[in-house]
Amino acid sequence: MQVILHAGAHGTEEDRLMKTILRNKEEFLARGTSVPGPAKYRSLLKDCMAAASTGAPSEDARDLLWDAILEEETADRVVLSNPHFFGSQRDALDGQRLYPEAEERIRCLKALFPHDDLHLFMAIRSPACFLPKLLENAGIGRRATVLEQTNPVELRWSALMARLRASAPDVPITLWCYEDSPLVWAQVLREIGNLDPESKVRGGLDLLTEIMSREGMRRLRQYLHEHPQMTEVYKRRVFAAFLDKYALDEEIEEELDVPEWTAEYVDQIDAAYDADVSQLAQMPGVTLIGA
Repeated sequence: MQVILHAGAHGTEEDRLMKTILRNKEEFLARGTSVPGPAKYRSLLKDCMAAASTGAPSEDARDLLWDAILEEETADRVVLSNPHFFGSQRDALDGQRLYPEAEERIRCLKALFPHDDLHLFMAIRSPACFLPKLLENAGIGRRATVLEQTNPVELRWSALMARLRASAPDVPITLWCYEDSPLVWAQVLREIGNLDPESKVRGGLDLLTEIMSREGMRRLRQYLHEHPQMTEVYKRRVFAAFLDKYALDEEIEEELDVPEWTAEYVDQIDAAYDADVSQLAQMPGVTLIGA
């Protein structure tokens, strides 16, 4: 069984992605990919992972898990999505370490599915927005502590992926930048569902719809209809061109609730993030879906 693990990250439309995948459930299953509802496995896997962290699972644990998750479905590929696979929103950051429990969690998942082919999918985001997102529900004390102990300019997703690759070198990783999500959303869905590049997916333009004017979307859909043979790379260029002309400024501008950060400081964070993304694109075992 090939197991697709979608592990967030937090604040990257993670639940929105799962809902969109479920809209394509029948199309995915026709290609051998099962998309069970999260209620079937999130609590179950959490308990099993906790047990696996203290000892090796029993030999029949895997079969029991799949019986509970798949029920009557037959598939050779399954999608499991949980933004908390590597830790809760509160536990997503420890100083300069993103998801400090990630290595232990991926080892537990491998122990639960020892004979299956795991593949990690994850969206990443600039620390300039990711850090405030993690803190949006934090108390005053925790917020102050995190901002004091964490330097977002030096926060590296590549360090997290290097840790995961060292811990589970046989688990390939596919990433995309949250900032590119409106442009690559359909491709992400196809990659997760193992669909052909030209396959239609439900909800592939949903994120663009939210940030582009109605007139812009009408013209974009017409253009796509008139040019059905476009490659994914060319489509992203078309999307970007339409956004340049029809984007809704109020929808693409994000307020940062960190008064201590100046505009210049945020630019430094984003520049460091861009360099980090470039490093990820060169990392063995990591595939970056780029815009």
